[in-house]
Amino acid sequence: MLRAMVASVTAMVLVLAIGPAFVRWLRHNEYGQNVRAEGPEGHQTKSGTPTMGGLLIWFAVLVPYIVFSRFSVASVTVLFAALANASIGFVDDWMKIVRRRSLGLSARYKLLLQLLLSLFIGFVVLHFCGLDTRIDVPFTDLRLDLGTVGFYTVVFLTLAGFSNAVNLTDGLDGLAAGASAIVLVALAGVAFIIARNTNDPGIQDLMVVSGCVGGACLGFLWYNSFPADVFMGDTGSLGLGGAIAAMAILTRTEVALLIMGGLFVLEAGSVALQVAVFKLTGRRVLLMAPLHHHFELKAWSETKIIVRFWIVAAIFAGAGFVAYYATF
Repeated sequence: MLRAMVASVTAMVLVLAIGPAFVRWLRHNEYGQNVRAEGPEGHQTKSGTPTMGGLLIWFAVLVPYIVFSRFSVASVTVLFAALANASIGFVDDWMKIVRRRSLGLSARYKLLLQLLLSLFIGFVVLHFCGLDTRIDVPFTDLRLDLGTVGFYTVVFLTLAGFSNAVNLTDGLDGLAAGASAIVLVALAGVAFIIARNTNDPGIQDLMVVSGCVGGACLGFLWYNSFPADVFMGDTGSLGLGGAIAAMAILTRTEVALLIMGGLFVLEAGSVALQVAVFKLTGRRVLLMAPLHHHFELKAWSETKIIVRFWIVAAIFAGAGFVAYYATF
């Protein structure tokens, strides 16, 4: 627990210390955000804001992880899932900067790369982390055996689903960073309970990697809160989603994550609902998807949406943690 707390604080301090020079470097090289024309009109003023701030997040994660972790297979797997997703996001961000438009790597190629990553993560989890093909069902003592194919399917859906859900949530200043930190705290709590009951050093190390990522998110909020000096870009959001998903896979909380990460589920679900209803009826359920844009067009201020969505994220994370704790 102490190592995780120190690692978290170290990651946060690193972001705070390096942030100003990093933002200046992004501005100097004109690595700015290209805002999509079909988005809310007020977002056009954000065009040119430095992006790829996720690079700062992952640097601040790596340093304390190297210092404080014991390099267990479980924690390295979570870190690898995060950095691999961040690399996909970096390619996407770089393509947007080079092309000077809001379209980067196509969704097809993103999903293909995430499928390959999921197969690798699933293989490592089954063969090197001491886990099997079962997952925990909240509010029961049941462990559902999915079989090999079912397990790999769940790994892919969790990894691709949450990395892209965090990416969709990253539409307002600080929203994704704050919500990710909240969910990571809940997942660190789950890891703590498991470690306390099993005395497994590998699970204890999960608290360290979760603390590193959560601390880096909190430090990043200093520069990413409204009005943002820098955006995390897909380098940040896809990586954060990957870290959250991998933490859930390693702690067998894939189902409980649907509650703990409820805000991300709502954001991704709002897009799916909007597209499905529009294709079936030609009408829109929301003024604009994802959900936070709907409230923007209802004239809510950006800060009101962000704070209220953080509250919703905290409620979901707490409920998910309680669901796990009541089951354990």
